[in-house]
Amino acid sequence: MDKAEFDRFADAYYEQHRENVAVTGEGPEYFAEYKIRQLRQIVEREQIGVSRICDFGSGIGNSIPFFRTYFPDAALTSSDVSERSLTLGKQRYPGTGNCVLIEGGRIPCETASFDVAFSACVFHHIAHGEHVTWLSELHRITRPGGLIAIFEHNPLNPLTVHAVNTCPFDENAKLIFARNLAKRMGDAGWTSPRIQYNLFFPRALARLRPLEARLGWLPLGAQYVTFARKM
Repeated sequence: MDKAEFDRFADAYYEQHRENVAVTGEGPEYFAEYKIRQLRQIVEREQIGVSRICDFGSGIGNSIPFFRTYFPDAALTSSDVSERSLTLGKQRYPGTGNCVLIEGGRIPCETASFDVAFSACVFHHIAHGEHVTWLSELHRITRPGGLIAIFEHNPLNPLTVHAVNTCPFDENAKLIFARNLAKRMGDAGWTSPRIQYNLFFPRALARLRPLEARLGWLPLGAQYVTFARKM
């Protein structure tokens, strides 16, 4: 999906996303919050001080309120190829951080300027042959000792595959196996990539969700996170 397509879908994205995930019994906010909550848990386990975060492919800003909650003292930079999406994000959450437009195959930020590079379900929209290029660019803008965390849909989960195949916004998407994304992270210079699977239970089985923290090894979750350090 190119810039023009992202711009075209931007205004309808929230409603399309809401309809697409309705079968789970949850709304977009649930899926946005769990990612930032888990990111908080990862940086605490890794003992990383976080004062600057880059949200790569931030879209219309669904993660912004949860960055405010879980990283209240960190400066947030939202970055995207879609100028319309960035505009909508600023309108929805005014006065929150900086916005940068990605153009020319480069993130317009200084080298080693972030503690954390974060991305939520973006890489399946990027041609697989370009993954290492963008992972290298995220490596460039992250400081030594910093962290990358990429959340993606799990192609091993049949409900996820169905949801992606029936979502207009994902028309040109190509899902990524976690092990392949982890390998590409290593190829881009990231150290010791790790994988954790997430989202095993819909709202109807919410009482079982406390078990999910112990199921991260099981490749059946609806999504996964790959994370690694820059050493």
